[in-house]
Amino acid sequence: MTPQSHALPAQRLESGIADSKPNYIPGDAVAEANRCLYCHDAPCITACPTGIDIPTFIRKISTGNVKGSARTILSANLLGYSCARVCPVEALCVGACVYNAWHRSPPISIGRLQRFAVETVLSDGSAAGLLSKAAPNGKKVACVGAGPASLACAGYLALEGCDVTLYEKRESPGGLNVTGVAPYKMNAESAMTEVEFIRSLGVTIKTGVEIGKDIAPAKLVDDHDAVFVGVGLGADSKLGIPGEDGAGVFGGVEWVEKMKLESGYSLEGVRRAVVIGGGNTAIDVVRELAKLGVPDVAMLYRRTEAEMPGYKHEMELARKEGVRLVEKAVPKQFVHADGKLAAVALADGREVACDLAIVAIGQGKLGAFVSSFPGVATTDKGLALGDPMSGATGNPKVWVGGDVTGGELVVTAAQDGKRAARSIAAALALPSREDSPMQAGHR
Repeated sequence: MTPQSHALPAQRLESGIADSKPNYIPGDAVAEANRCLYCHDAPCITACPTGIDIPTFIRKISTGNVKGSARTILSANLLGYSCARVCPVEALCVGACVYNAWHRSPPISIGRLQRFAVETVLSDGSAAGLLSKAAPNGKKVACVGAGPASLACAGYLALEGCDVTLYEKRESPGGLNVTGVAPYKMNAESAMTEVEFIRSLGVTIKTGVEIGKDIAPAKLVDDHDAVFVGVGLGADSKLGIPGEDGAGVFGGVEWVEKMKLESGYSLEGVRRAVVIGGGNTAIDVVRELAKLGVPDVAMLYRRTEAEMPGYKHEMELARKEGVRLVEKAVPKQFVHADGKLAAVALADGREVACDLAIVAIGQGKLGAFVSSFPGVATTDKGLALGDPMSGATGNPKVWVGGDVTGGELVVTAAQDGKRAARSIAAALALPSREDSPMQAGHR
């Protein structure tokens, strides 16, 4: 699958990381689908934030109706492809599978089956034609940011006949799906393919346009019938210790983007790397470093492993890949020698030698940007204030969703976008359609 525009640079480091869960071939997909019990009160549906009818899409795969399966998935979740690949399924649908309680057979590989169905229709170009589309209605909608929340909102409203324009300040759309997802889960090319699918629904994507700089927020609101703000989070948070701005020290999101998108970037000469943090981004980074061949990869966490917020199953995989965890490690200083990073000094007197250090302790909030939209408020932590079931704000023309409101997952961002699209459609008094994809997985 190759995206039709927004070509990515060649010679990117992420290309050296293999897919950890390769796509099924048709025979294997059918065999796995036939294991499903098609539960009447399927707990997997309840566990899916977007409410995909999982037993139905799996049954369709088992009967050879792959396009029908993809239609079921995409109606409920336009970002069904990336969610199939990056969702923490062990904590969601797969974790809820009834097979888990029997301890005889593994749970159904729901994510891989979902990927098989959606990747099939993305590959043959039939995805957009699977979903019903309303006639143009003359309503203009702007979506700010090109991550999962905005992509979902834009896609659903385009299907309802709206003239939707998505504004992205970067040169490449896709948000963290393109810039931040671990390549062993999904590489940037695959994420861009999904962006092209959303474009094919009738969404206009304008990149290199920064709201607040190129277009004033108030003007954007005045020029459109509705605006959705799904800009995600800001720059990497810092430790605020000596040496952090020196050579060899990067923020977690900063480094992942560099590894995924920067042409010619390499880890030549890096023998020892440390990653500071205990969340899922930190775990992704240590696994990426190990997969890229760094001989010594250490994860430094300020508390104990039991207190780490990252997924335990991901940490177990990291250990199997050679990552070591240093507990109760509170960084005090980054030590440089001859202009190069040499070690991380800890508060208890220990030192961890390294050539590369990555600080993955979270990201800043974009409260100041969000509050630049007239009538839109933020919390004291800088998160956008919106109704949790609709994304509506204090401004009747502005909605919010995704990480900017405190979300953490691609799938919850996609659901935020869908809920906002429903609310916008109601506010604009768009005609109700029984076959509207926006009504699938109604939550």
